[in-house]
Amino acid sequence: MSASSKASSQASPAALRVYDSKAARFISFEQLIDAGAKADVVFFGEQHDDPATHSAEAAVLAALGARRGAVTLTLEMFERDVQPLLDQYLAGNISEKNFLDGSRPWDRYVTDYRPMVELARVHGWPVVAGNIPRRIASAVSKKGLAVLDTMAKVERSYAAAKNECPKDAYYTKFAETMTGHSAGEGPPTASDAAMMAKMTDLFYEAQCVKDEAMGESIATALAKWPGQLVYQVDGAFHSDAGLGTAARVVRRVPRVKTIVLTGVPVADLAKADPKEHVARADYVLFTRAPK
Repeated sequence: MSASSKASSQASPAALRVYDSKAARFISFEQLIDAGAKADVVFFGEQHDDPATHSAEAAVLAALGARRGAVTLTLEMFERDVQPLLDQYLAGNISEKNFLDGSRPWDRYVTDYRPMVELARVHGWPVVAGNIPRRIASAVSKKGLAVLDTMAKVERSYAAAKNECPKDAYYTKFAETMTGHSAGEGPPTASDAAMMAKMTDLFYEAQCVKDEAMGESIATALAKWPGQLVYQVDGAFHSDAGLGTAARVVRRVPRVKTIVLTGVPVADLAKADPKEHVARADYVLFTRAPK
């Protein structure tokens, strides 16, 4: 089975419905790939705990690769300091066990992200560990962006060279999330409004350094592999509405053509209602939620 036919079968209409937010209509998987193949960067914002979303991610990657010939896969799920191990594994120089033992993979790596990494490995596509190490984000969440200036040169290099954290629409969205439940690694509430505001600002700065690191990683990939489509997989909050990581890429590469996808698990695909999701992405991918 070819990569393109495999992609179509994995993302058949029975398992996935694609909504084009601009055209205000449902479209076929093939039409989604037609649009994605014309972009420089495709963002897929996922719900981390939805198995069908992960299947859709792999299907989109396979189909884009079949259409474009090569794709650079960039991932929130690996941190920048493990890039050497990732490169060694992709090159066949270390075993998968050694790679996973040293690369701090996410808990459900085998089921959720391994299919994409292995597809890239088979085809010889680059895979970029795009995220900032968690220890650095944690330090920022406690002491703010200024803590980056206290770090040793190598450690500092894992964060983006330039980190901006404006109080814009992304901040407003983040603050609303913080008031409802834990955002990032932050607690859900504080004892008073002033403490909550300070906590929100610190955790927002930690969120920003993640977005800046991933944005810089994508911009670097575009320059390193010119003409090659970049496929970024991240939590939907990082790219929904073109904010977060997506905005950081555009700031660095102003003429870049991006497309944002977001995964939305629903109980019944036939009753999927796009109205509340159209502002989140160029294309909304409805998947069948686990029962």
